Amino acid sequence: MPDFIAPKKNRDPYAALRYPVFCAYLAGWIVAVIGDQILEVAVGWDIYSRTGNPMSLGWVGLVSAAPIILLALPAGHLADRFDRRKIVLFSQTVRGLCVAGLAMISHSRGPIGAMYAILLVAAVCKAIGWPARSALMPSLVEPHDFANAVNWNSMAFQTSATAGPALGGIIVRFSVPAAYVVSAIGSVVFAVSLAGLRPRSSSHSKEPPTLKSLIAGIRFVYNTKIILATITLDLFAVLLGGATYLLPIFAKDILHVGAVGFGWLRAAPAIGALCMGLLVAHIPPMKRAGRAMLWAVAGFGVATIVFGLSRNFWLSIVMLFLAGAFDNISVLVRHTLVQVLTPDSMRGRVSAVNNIFIGASNELGGFESGLTARLFGTVVSVVGGGIGTILVVLATTSIWPQVGKFGSLVDAKPEPEPLEQI
Repeated sequence: MPDFIAPKKNRDPYAALRYPVFCAYLAGWIVAVIGDQILEVAVGWDIYSRTGNPMSLGWVGLVSAAPIILLALPAGHLADRFDRRKIVLFSQTVRGLCVAGLAMISHSRGPIGAMYAILLVAAVCKAIGWPARSALMPSLVEPHDFANAVNWNSMAFQTSATAGPALGGIIVRFSVPAAYVVSAIGSVVFAVSLAGLRPRSSSHSKEPPTLKSLIAGIRFVYNTKIILATITLDLFAVLLGGATYLLPIFAKDILHVGAVGFGWLRAAPAIGALCMGLLVAHIPPMKRAGRAMLWAVAGFGVATIVFGLSRNFWLSIVMLFLAGAFDNISVLVRHTLVQVLTPDSMRGRVSAVNNIFIGASNELGGFESGLTARLFGTVVSVVGGGIGTILVVLATTSIWPQVGKFGSLVDAKPEPEPLEQI
């Protein structure tokens, strides 16, 4: 059976899964994400158990965010000039070796500083490979099935993010170093799956790595207001509203549920996102995708507020479940628009700009959460972040009213590359 077979153009909730090359990619990606989620559980539990300091969790976020922000633009240009598959393969292999190093340090009770150093190198690998992996996806399916592929990719991520934390919590209960080893294996498995991948050929930029070519992605995003608005909304919503990095504190000191309970807290948002992804795949396409995104981000903020105030484990699980479900809608709309509205020759650089926003929101959000938890308390940090998220939605509707007016994702078409400067 050939690698690349285009399915029928009739609406089909499983359209993307009928491409063998996409399925091969997805299988490896699932294993890698499970490994990444186990790594996050192990690092959070390991470092907080050894330090007892909320700020130590914030430093994990900062170390992870810095390379993504600093290297995203060069990595995006790299993804537009060279074989994206090989870039991802290389980054995953080196990242796996880094995680194996964490296992050795954890087993020998090595210094916390060495763990931060290895996490920094692993984050560099992620920064290099992320734009290439994002830009690789459109070459795995036909354009008319890309929104469906984004949804299944999101569901694959959420399935893995469901299994990963729960599995990580169980493994960490018995052996933290073993959790690192399992995570390292996940990266290697993804690299092996990429080695045999044969995607459709993509357009590559011929521009030399000049300052102008490096900032071309920024210029495109700035001039394409709908992309600028959606990724800015996501940036501030997750930056303010994300409570993920503080979950070890909730598990140990507030809800008193231990390592296994922590694993389920980490898994709850992914379970919610997975359920929402399955629902979206089987219902007609959203006719008002922009409005749906705004309501979803507002719902994310409300769920975050209730979670921060909760002292009941099951209520906390439900709120995290809802936060993940709402976040899935935001991810689907944003990622589809970023890839579909961008010319193929610029997808690496535009993905890099998008990744700066995502990296800043996820990892810097962890630093912000750790800092505010240290200064004002964990509950105030989370509740205040949820309130801030709702305010961000109101600001977005005021600054970019076109977001609420945006229609169906199916009708989105690539924009011409803008010639004007910022």
